[in-house]
Amino acid sequence: MSDPSPQAQLDGFLTRYTPDIAAQTVEALRRLRAQVPGAVEMVYDNYNALVIGFGATERASEAVLSIAVMPRWVDLCFIHDAASLPDPEGLLQGSGKVARHVVLHDPADLEKPAIRALIGHAVAGSPRPFDTAAPGRMVIKSISAKQRPRRPEDRPPGKHRG
Repeated sequence: MSDPSPQAQLDGFLTRYTPDIAAQTVEALRRLRAQVPGAVEMVYDNYNALVIGFGATERASEAVLSIAVMPRWVDLCFIHDAASLPDPEGLLQGSGKVARHVVLHDPADLEKPAIRALIGHAVAGSPRPFDTAAPGRMVIKSISAKQRPRRPEDRPPGKHRG
C-alpha cells in the first residue's frame, strides 16, 4: 500500500479539530489558494498548532504566509518581514518584527480588500517570485510526536485566547 497523499494526511490532521474549525480551515485554504497560485504549501503538524505555510519553494525560510489552526480559531499569519507590510486599517496583530497575524473570524475575511492587499504585499515581498503558471502543491514537512489537544474541550481549564 502506498503512503497517503499530502492532502489525505492534511485531511487526517483536521479530523482532530472540531467540525467547525476543520470546515473553516478547508474553506480558508480554498480561498487563500485562489489568491496565491503556484504556491508550495508546507504542512507542519506542530506541538501548538497545525500550520500550512505558503511559499514559492519548499524552503521554510521563504514562506511568506501561513494558516495556523488553533483549537478555537484560525489565523492568517504573515511570516516574512510583516512589520513592514502596509496596514492602514491596523488589522495585523502582534508586535513581532518578522511575523504578525490576523484572526479569521470567518473564511470570507480573506476576501476583504484590506486582507487581500496584505496578502498581495506579502507575496510581492517573497524572497523568490511565485511561479503563478505552475500548479500549487503540498508537502508534509513535519509531524510532532507530542501535541497539545486540538479540541477546546480537551484542554485543561485556564487562560485561553479566542
